Order: sequence, then structure tokens, then C-alpha cells
Amino acid sequence: MKIWLKKLKDFFKGVSKHPRFINVLSLIMYYYSRWVGKTTRWDIFGVNQLYQVWHQEKAIILVIWHGRAMMIPHFWNGQHPLNALVSLHKDGRIIAGFLEKYGFGTIGGSSNGGANSAALALLHSLQNDTAVAIIPDGPRGPRMKMSISPLYFARKSGKPIFGATYSVEHSLVAKSWDAMLLPPPFCRGVLHVTKPYYIPADASDEDLEKYRQEIEDEMNTLTFKADRRFGLPKIEPGAIAKSKKYPAKEEMKK
Repeated sequence: MKIWLKKLKDFFKGVSKHPRFINVLSLIMYYYSRWVGKTTRWDIFGVNQLYQVWHQEKAIILVIWHGRAMMIPHFWNGQHPLNALVSLHKDGRIIAGFLEKYGFGTIGGSSNGGANSAALALLHSLQNDTAVAIIPDGPRGPRMKMSISPLYFARKSGKPIFGATYSVEHSLVAKSWDAMLLPPPFCRGVLHVTKPYYIPADASDEDLEKYRQEIEDEMNTLTFKADRRFGLPKIEPGAIAKSKKYPAKEEMKK
């Protein structure tokens, strides 16, 4: 029995890496998010300012929590080019396919691989007036903890950072490290966008940490506020993905 279970597991593991399987999952995500986006009654805060600044600056840096990424593409107006940073593993390829169906460009890379080439590609995008989207707590966490990398890009390019988050009533919360929100259609929702954060070119590492904490705090405050509005449980920051490929930081220290 154990042999058959292992063979079945190996079969699905192999199938899950097949390009057609990845494309099917990307399509399902795309059409579902479009359906939810169009049937949800949204209250939207901060988007007008985002697009005003985007128009003035030609490009921005958009940061989104891993667990709140699914619905954000719905609010993109398609008038400004945008490249999204995606991880290189299987989940990243699914997300890349999903975003490309919305018309986003994608750049492959993460802290676990392809970081240098991805960083150069992101800076090149910003210098050529193409916005970039980054998930600063991906691909494995800690959940809702802001990494420092977007601030380096902001300091180097002079482009502002915006954070975006949302919530939808009656949503399910996945039992995953990122506590991904799974919103249903035909409900009420709210989208929050932070104020713009400009990072001075001469900002020290201490300054960057202060900005990093400020952005993280505002994104989490808006996320808590949105969830509280619909009676959803408060999701605490800090969880880390556990996998053989990406071990927890505590395990890496041993």
C-alpha cells in the first residue's frame, strides 16, 4: 500500500511541474479573480493618489503581501506598464502565468536564486519608466514582514513605494504560512493603498530600517482594519513556510 501511495504521490508531483498543468492553474486563478473582482462591491481608498503619482513619476514600486496578492491585479488600469517579481519555483511559475494573463510583465528571481539578475532587471524597469510589483514577504516569509530589498530599489531609482492590501467579507483564510485570503464572489470588499514613500538617495542603512518598519506597520494596520470591518480573524505576522526546499531560518542556523 505504501508503495502505491508513493507512486501516486510521485505521479502528481511530476504532473504538477508540467507546463500545461501550470497553465491550467494560472487560467483558473485568472478567471476566478476576474469573476470575484467584477461581482464584488468595492470600497476603494488611495488608488486615485497612486495613479496621480504614477503618472507624475512615470513608475512606482508596488509592494503587496503574499497572502493578499490575488485580487490586486483587478485594480490595475492597464495604462501604465508594470513588471512583477516572481519566484523561480513551481508556485512562482503559476503566479507568473496568472499575472501575464492580466497583461503584466514578469521578472524571475528570489532570495533563493536569480537574485542578482532579477535586481538588475527591476532597476532597469524603473529607469525605463516601467513600474515594478514586489511581494516583500515572499516566497516563504516571514508572513507580513517587509524585506529591505524594495527600499534599496527606491533609494537607487528615486521612485516611490506604495503598499496595497484588501479584504472581502465571508472570505476563507487558507491554512498556509501566508494565510492567503480566498474571497468569494458577490460580496463586499475594500481596497486600501498606503501613502507614497520616497527614500532619499543619501539614506543610511539605519534610515532604510526606519522606512521599512513604517511601511510594514502601515500595510499591516490597513490589513487589520480591512479584515476587522468584515469580522474576519486577525492574522498575526511572522509565520514562515516550511519545506525541504526552503527550510525555516531556524533550521538553516543549525
